[in-house]
Amino acid sequence: MDFESNYDIAATSDFIRTHNFTRVALQFPDDLLKDSTRVVAVLRKRLQSLRESDITVSGEETEIGLYVMADTAYGSCCVDEVGASHINADCVIHYGHTCFSPTTALPAFFVFGKASIGIADCVESMSQYALTNSKPIMVLFGLEYAHSTQQIRKELLESSTCKSDLKSEVHFADVPSPYMFPSKDMKKLSGIQEEACGCGNNSSSDEANGIIYNIGGLTWKLPEGQSMEDYSLFWIGQDNSAFANVVLTFNACEIVRYDATKNQMVTDLSQQRRILKRRYYLVERAKDANIVGILVGTLGVAGYLHIINQMMELITAAGKKAYTLVMGKPNPAKLANFPECDVFLYVSCAQTALLDSKEYLAPVITPFEATIAFNRGSQWTGAYVMGFGDLINLPQVQAGNQEEARFSFIRGGYVEDFENQAENVEEEREDLALANATEKALQLRDNCNTLIKGDAKSGAEFFANRTYQGLNMPEENTTPQPFVTGRKGRAAVYEDENNKH
Repeated sequence: MDFESNYDIAATSDFIRTHNFTRVALQFPDDLLKDSTRVVAVLRKRLQSLRESDITVSGEETEIGLYVMADTAYGSCCVDEVGASHINADCVIHYGHTCFSPTTALPAFFVFGKASIGIADCVESMSQYALTNSKPIMVLFGLEYAHSTQQIRKELLESSTCKSDLKSEVHFADVPSPYMFPSKDMKKLSGIQEEACGCGNNSSSDEANGIIYNIGGLTWKLPEGQSMEDYSLFWIGQDNSAFANVVLTFNACEIVRYDATKNQMVTDLSQQRRILKRRYYLVERAKDANIVGILVGTLGVAGYLHIINQMMELITAAGKKAYTLVMGKPNPAKLANFPECDVFLYVSCAQTALLDSKEYLAPVITPFEATIAFNRGSQWTGAYVMGFGDLINLPQVQAGNQEEARFSFIRGGYVEDFENQAENVEEEREDLALANATEKALQLRDNCNTLIKGDAKSGAEFFANRTYQGLNMPEENTTPQPFVTGRKGRAAVYEDENNKH
């Protein structure tokens, strides 16, 4: 495919010139970084030609600076507003796979790329699936295949193997626009199930109102009275984070995937379904947590500060202790530095929210899972929400009745949270005197009716009960000690060792 067409050079340059941006940040993922210098050269040449035409018309000359960004602090699917702020950028041009999360301060233009696909084979697979499926089909796709959807739709309608009413049975999601401007209104951050107003030229009253769905940059509208459970989903693309987002969000729908790289249909999604069972287990683990570490996984997605404060209030109301941690991309080694945390809450975009925490010392959950785990009155109905923008618009949840002991499926007994333990523990202080509380904590017993109480309820208390607390100076002797000469030589054979070979 033509290089300029694949990287949307013409549309990118028009976006820059139309909005008079003078400092432009170009964000590349690792796999596309090799093309960054060529993209800059071609884009600069295109902008130069547009600038010459502007000078001819207006007589004004404006220099445009292009800056390449790589190695983002968080997920490469999100717009790196922190990196762009280092160069005082006016906008960000994002290349490659994107989660389409709303930005906080900077406008962004998305270049999805144009992955190759066998349109004829895709149409054949789609038509065969439509003939054997009783439900209407909603076609979703990775954004890298957005360029081919119009041709697929056209050939699908012209296919001789399709039924005469195939047009009403197969529906395609749309990509609204490749650009985005910052969203300041918290009510506009919701990505799923927004009430749609009557708009467009549809004359039918049945389609005048309905529900609009937005997920991963795709949007579609269902007629009033219908839900996603009435549809089967046909995904075109890879088995990546965007597909996992669709599988978990619409877990009640039948889903098949067309692998464009192998030109074959994939119907076995048992591995993806198993993820949902794993997430439910982590929710039960989180219910028994006393100390929660809130991991800040984004500094650019709009509303991240709001959801952090909301989660902090929820955790505190549930009688637990919360700490906020900012460490970039989390990994097992980083989180192992915080052994006092019983569970971590990861605040990030929808497509990086799921961390496989099997290698971690403590489980990592999402804000949606936290609302279920830390709210006594909530129950998991099977619905799953990936993006935290949908939680912002929900009414403020109540922590429930914390005075009653709850049954823990993990510990096999009734558990009482720290805020309501029967032990008359003095109020929390800033010093290490909190260690006295754990001496009264009950241990787990075989009897399931035994009341179980947790361990440390704060980082200070956890530290006070550790066997090793660091290199502390002896309290009885605080005078400086004379220095001692260390050993000399290599580790294999020091100079003071007798066995020299």
